[in-house]
Amino acid sequence: MDLFSHARQEQIARESPLANRMRPRTLDEFVGQEHIIGPGRLLRRAIQADQLSSLIFYGPPGTGKTTLAMVIANTTQSHFITINAVLAGVKEIREAIQDALERRRLYGQRTTLFVDAVHRWNKAQQDALLPHVENGTIILIGATTENPYFEVNKALVSRSRIFQLKPLTPEHLRQIALNALRDPERGYGRLHIDLHPDALDHLVNVANGDARGVLNALELAVETTPPNADGVIVIDLAVAEESIQRRAVLYDKDGDVHYDTISAFIKSLRGSDPDAALYWMAKMLYAGEDPRFIFRRMAILAGEDVGLADPNAITVVMSCWQAYERIGLPEGRFHLAQAALYLATCPKSNSTLAFFDALATVEKEQEAEVPNHLKDSNRDKEGFGHGQGYLYPHAYRDHWVAQQYLPDALQGKVFYQPGDQGYERQIRNDVTRRREAQLAAMLAAEETAVHEILTTAPVNRTRDAWLRRTISQAGQHLGEQRDKLFSLAALSRHHVVLHLFAATGLLLWEAVRRVPEGGVWALTTREETAVTLRQTAARLPELEQPSILTGTPSDLPHLLPSDLRFDRIIARNPFTRALPHLLPSDLIATLQPWLAKNGRFCFLQTIPRHTQRLYQLINWDKHPTLKPKVTAAEEAIYHNQNNPLVNWDTDDLKTIFHTAGYNHIHLKIEKTIEPRQITTAHLHRWFPDTPTSPPSYADHLRQAGLTPAEIAQVATLYQSQLQNQSVNWQTTIALIIVYQ
Repeated sequence: MDLFSHARQEQIARESPLANRMRPRTLDEFVGQEHIIGPGRLLRRAIQADQLSSLIFYGPPGTGKTTLAMVIANTTQSHFITINAVLAGVKEIREAIQDALERRRLYGQRTTLFVDAVHRWNKAQQDALLPHVENGTIILIGATTENPYFEVNKALVSRSRIFQLKPLTPEHLRQIALNALRDPERGYGRLHIDLHPDALDHLVNVANGDARGVLNALELAVETTPPNADGVIVIDLAVAEESIQRRAVLYDKDGDVHYDTISAFIKSLRGSDPDAALYWMAKMLYAGEDPRFIFRRMAILAGEDVGLADPNAITVVMSCWQAYERIGLPEGRFHLAQAALYLATCPKSNSTLAFFDALATVEKEQEAEVPNHLKDSNRDKEGFGHGQGYLYPHAYRDHWVAQQYLPDALQGKVFYQPGDQGYERQIRNDVTRRREAQLAAMLAAEETAVHEILTTAPVNRTRDAWLRRTISQAGQHLGEQRDKLFSLAALSRHHVVLHLFAATGLLLWEAVRRVPEGGVWALTTREETAVTLRQTAARLPELEQPSILTGTPSDLPHLLPSDLRFDRIIARNPFTRALPHLLPSDLIATLQPWLAKNGRFCFLQTIPRHTQRLYQLINWDKHPTLKPKVTAAEEAIYHNQNNPLVNWDTDDLKTIFHTAGYNHIHLKIEKTIEPRQITTAHLHRWFPDTPTSPPSYADHLRQAGLTPAEIAQVATLYQSQLQNQSVNWQTTIALIIVYQ
């Protein structure tokens, strides 16, 4: 580049709009989108490590898609090429690819290709990139305001990681505007500007989550307002209102926002919320939606979601539609509102969906012949007897008579289920009673027929259930508990998760699967376990691998970055695994600083106090005097107030969390029963030859006052009834979800 070209570029940069000049150059300058580039997030780690794969940034205008690409351009070691899909075609793509091939061949350097508005390229243009993305010649970064799953080549989508950017919050926009006022190099830091708070609030409010919108409005206000006698540019509310008067509503008649908004409108009508329905309809009309499209969707809803609960609904909608066609806008909006309010407030029923059940039956069932008495009798009544036996309903009381209408193979089949709202509530009993009468008529006819009696060997359902229950029952229970915990945890793809006391990987790998754009840290107390987990994690791509740490919760300040916070802290049996070093209250106090705002503790905890009692597995009929002694001794084990393993219960956990300042505590208790094989090893542990530390079962019996002869008698009894036997073992588990 010569001196004149360089000077020209610097001049263009100085004269470019404020929104372009204030683009962040580093991650630290970037404002917003913490859910994808906050500390610990996958994308932030990938940018910092310069290990990017192909990416697609999807979100509304002004949320930072292009800016984030520029930040990557400033940090990556690869060659960076920028193309705008609106202006570029296949020729520019080929030139970029040729340049990438040359750099890879001559210098071994990767090339990152940023394509702005990638959805504007047609299929052929997108296909031209595919083989070069596939073989790694280029790393694609696409930016789009349209849903990439609909607008971008599926092959490119499958090879890219998609990040969704959200509209910026008012706090973010306020920070961006203030940064522009303070920056002396790219912003207005060299000028004396008095931006009134209410003026800033107006700019932020009307910008509606768009950083470019708030900066453009600020630029217009500053550039068009002369300084006062003191040399101060005063931007009050009046100036701000002139700079940005109409809220920018994101709406596209063929894109995601269009379909999302009409979906919200229909769901609000279906959910009987007139306020929400009016809001979403107003948003569509404000953005220029065709009212006929809205009427069409309301007419569909009148049949699909109102149906016979209010047969008048379709009449109201069609009448309002007809009135709108004659009157037009703006007065026609009254009829739009009238139809929407009627649909939102009338009773609902989706019973018309019964048609699709009938349609599915027609598609699946073998073609059924029309019953003879329902066939047309006008043509062949004499020859074939078609129509004979038909009962004319109007000849009977209430204009109805019980007779067969469905084909023989479908007798008793029910498609239509009347709802309990509005008009359908009135006809529900009549429909049910008539069905019962028709079924009785059918059975009465069958009684006169001769049926073959078939005999079969009955299935031993008890035996089958037992086999299903005993095969891998423990794994099944654990899997069910895991699924319940993650269901309650409500993980999002971008969350950062800390897994405590990771040992088996039961929770770890599920967490890794559920937060592909976030990150997982796992803490294990044993180095051997950490090595095993790292070996398993090595099968994953490097950036998707969890960070495996060795230590205790007290070691977290030495193991983690100080600015890292977790959206979820998960664990299985954390309170018992932390003993004896940390009591439950100490554990929560240790973890609390690491939980992000709005984060959650998500624990699976077995309650030791409510575990299976051995004496409950024994038949004591022949030893009535021994049973109360053993019962008292065993219960004393689980009510020992000096034993931190059992001296707490679920109410104590609630108290601990309340004391720590957590108001929302979801604690669900589940009792599970699973077959457990009692082996010789179990009996040896319960009844060893000598006292042990910690005390064995026999030691506890001895401490409770049982004599050696009585203990020997108990051991013999347990051995005779339990050894090599499968028993039903009861466990009490608490699913705990806690947040502020």
